[in-house]
Amino acid sequence: MNLVSFKHTVWKFYRAHGRGHLPWRQTREPYKILVSEIMLQQTQVERVIPKYKSFLKKFPTARALAKATNKDVLLEWQGLGYNRRALALKRAAEAVVSDFGGKFPQTLEELLTLPGVGRATAGDLLAFAFNKPAIVIETNIRTVFIHHFLRDKKNIPDKQILELIEKTLDKKRPREWYYALMDYGAHLKKTLGNNATRSKHYKKQSTFKGSNRELRSHILKLILAKPQKKTDLLKLLNKPAVAIHANLLALEREGLIHRTRNTFSA
Repeated sequence: MNLVSFKHTVWKFYRAHGRGHLPWRQTREPYKILVSEIMLQQTQVERVIPKYKSFLKKFPTARALAKATNKDVLLEWQGLGYNRRALALKRAAEAVVSDFGGKFPQTLEELLTLPGVGRATAGDLLAFAFNKPAIVIETNIRTVFIHHFLRDKKNIPDKQILELIEKTLDKKRPREWYYALMDYGAHLKKTLGNNATRSKHYKKQSTFKGSNRELRSHILKLILAKPQKKTDLLKLLNKPAVAIHANLLALEREGLIHRTRNTFSA
């Protein structure tokens, strides 16, 4: 397929089936878009929508999030998992307030100074908040380019896909073009299967049920509800002491909980 036909196919699908109802597509406020981008990392769209709405109701601006306590942020984040994302988001909001007077920077270099914001998230902000022609790549976009241009390839490096993204980028409408690619990619995954597994950078998400992530989540949930001693957690969770101890150390090291003598609190 040539590039003109490819673009026509993507735009045609988007005009008929685009997901314009997604709440983060109805704003250009960089703070709200950052919230959505952090939430969407490793979490399905359907789970994110209600949490995105409730989070922004609780913390409507970067200033509001920056002033919040870690505990309040973690309580609001419950149900999304990967709780380190919540504190990274809060630290980014604090930096926006302290270093940029509450206004998000609009250059890649300055966005990269925000805690927890790497090149991928910075590119997302440039494209979706500021409509700048940054290069954006994620699983649905990979799916589209692999399906149309790299069908017979395996272990595909992002470098090959990035070259195609750059060649096809609509520089006047990068925001809409990326929305179109992501929606078309989601459709391809649903109807034809996830060919993004042929990407060199594909990572299969581990099962949550029965995993250490589930235990870690339970521990944090109990501590957020009220301070806990390790002996209390051993009784409540009925899990090996070594696993509970290791998770408590990790949660404390990451700043998600803190310890005063023998009691852990958020």
